[in-house]
Amino acid sequence: MNECLFFGLNRYPKLFKNEKDRITKPIQFKFENENENENEKQIKQISSDYFSTIFLFKNEKAIEYSRNSRENPQKIQIDENIQKVTVGWQNEAILTKEGNVFAKGKNINPKNPNRFINISSLIEDKNDRIIEDIVSGYFSIYLLTSNQNAYGIGDNHFSQIAFKSNNKKKRKSEKPILMMKNVSKIFSGNNSLFVFLLNSNQELFGCGKNNHGTLGLGYRKKEILQPIQIKNIPKGKIIDIQCGYFHSIMLIGDENGKIKFYSCGNYEYNGLGKENENTYEFTEIKSSLFENDDNILDFSVGYSHTLILTSNSKLIGFGNNSFGQLGIEETKYQPIPIQIELPKLRFNENISNYHIYCGYFNSFLYYSPPSLSNLEEDLIKLFRRKEFCDISFKTKNGEIIKAHKLILKYRLNQNENQNQIEKLQEIISNKSIKESNQIFEMIYSNRIINPKLYSEIKEIINLNEKIEETMKRIYLNEKENEKDFIIERKEKQHKFPKLILIMRSELYRGMFLSVTNDTSNKVTDYSELSNKSFQIFEYWIYSNQIKDGIKITQEIIDELEIGIDYFQLNQTNPNLFDLLINKFNN
Repeated sequence: MNECLFFGLNRYPKLFKNEKDRITKPIQFKFENENENENEKQIKQISSDYFSTIFLFKNEKAIEYSRNSRENPQKIQIDENIQKVTVGWQNEAILTKEGNVFAKGKNINPKNPNRFINISSLIEDKNDRIIEDIVSGYFSIYLLTSNQNAYGIGDNHFSQIAFKSNNKKKRKSEKPILMMKNVSKIFSGNNSLFVFLLNSNQELFGCGKNNHGTLGLGYRKKEILQPIQIKNIPKGKIIDIQCGYFHSIMLIGDENGKIKFYSCGNYEYNGLGKENENTYEFTEIKSSLFENDDNILDFSVGYSHTLILTSNSKLIGFGNNSFGQLGIEETKYQPIPIQIELPKLRFNENISNYHIYCGYFNSFLYYSPPSLSNLEEDLIKLFRRKEFCDISFKTKNGEIIKAHKLILKYRLNQNENQNQIEKLQEIISNKSIKESNQIFEMIYSNRIINPKLYSEIKEIINLNEKIEETMKRIYLNEKENEKDFIIERKEKQHKFPKLILIMRSELYRGMFLSVTNDTSNKVTDYSELSNKSFQIFEYWIYSNQIKDGIKITQEIIDELEIGIDYFQLNQTNPNLFDLLINKFNN
């Protein structure tokens, strides 16, 4: 079953043909011919701007409603499976499972702005063409590569893609421009003329239009030409930043584990969540609605409005409501956070599976149940990161593709009479770089991405074994002298392969990928976990599961709630804390 609620501007494109242009209360959205699909189109993601809206489904296909298509949905014709979609002001980008990005738009492909082209293939460094994430801005698109490099393409009128040009008329680029290295996340908005870049040391940088104080630098300046560090930000871990046109909203987990909202920018349209106040550096948005024990499940920022979803089914909003995009009728602008009345949700008991998305002048609340495990996704992301790859293969064109010996050791069938690594090298030597990437993604997951290629590797790969089983084998069989990182706890040393910690923990990913710190012999001392809690953490790091035979107590839950935050495990799915609570309740 699917559920998607819509409210706000119903025009350009008109998503509801028989409804008025201004929908001020959440109503159910239905896809054309929905009942013809036995799975009823399970939504994975939504991205929307003024002139177009894209729905990405769990089957990795997408449809687009746009002004150009006369409001009729069109299938997006991309040969590869789609992982993420993003829509900005007059631009669209598609990230595929293979790490390619296809984009269209006036400043991307001027000769044919309605045709998708592969912009990742235009990156000059051929070893930097596997893309891990994409973000759209106002006339610009940002790419984050598997090597942690940030690129921008499109309009640069306010230096939002950070390249220098003395000619204002030529301040745009039709190929990706390297903006900054050592980037772990990119934050912008589909109508924003500025961008934030977070490095692996949790240092925040920004560039682009700042005459509204949107970068949080503490001062107004028309534009910031190159990424500049933003130092006066609140203490804590930056969880997310989303950007409107006049303002930015930051979500931070403080040192006590409390999640807080901060905003900066211009007060116009009341997008800051505060009464009558411009703020040129990030200051806290205070409201009793989310200052209690509510867990923030999701939040989203549109052109000038913000919506927040909490674990106790509260929808909170503030900002511009001219078209009903906050889901309320009474007011045009809502300066401070208020709770928004929701209709009865079909899956209210699974509220953690709902997501919020704010478009330009509209909003969506939709149900998107997660997959059972993200270990496959983690492994594929690890494959795309080349910093710790320790084995090389040469393709038929002489290009080098790298992988990890530890993973191959357990993913390839063991055969005493034949070296499977050599057999794999023989197969790769006759393949293109694209085919080679597909082969490795099949090895690193349980998916048959390309049946023809799979027929060539099925004798050397154990595709019938679940990734969880592979990770358990690594946990049980890996030799102590091959584990290359130490976690100290109560004067006892625990050894892990760096590869596993990078794959599972944001803390260690940032530590090992830091370009400024030497972590080769670094250990971490974390003595607050009891023996049982550490056993749970260790087993879960490998398997995404709770180890059998350990009784879950409230004390263990309290300990691991701190540990989850310390090791930065919050982005994983299923979440360790959720598994603990379910086991405790049962």
